[in-house]
Amino acid sequence: MTLITEVKARRRLPSPSLARELRRSAGLSQARIAKELGVTRVTVARWESGTRSPRGSLMVAYVELLEDLREAE
Repeated sequence: MTLITEVKARRRLPSPSLARELRRSAGLSQARIAKELGVTRVTVARWESGTRSPRGSLMVAYVELLEDLREAE
């Protein structure tokens, strides 16, 4: 992953509340998102509460997943 890829993903990262809404609208649990990304459910909960933010390749994967959920609405 390049620095530019990471910067572009950071700019596309939705707010924690919007990320939670996208997940809920798709009928997915935090555990299901976590499994898809290879992280724990607690990690996804922290991202959605805004106490932590995804970084690096996880951020890129999370942004892409959320964008796919948005397009599937």
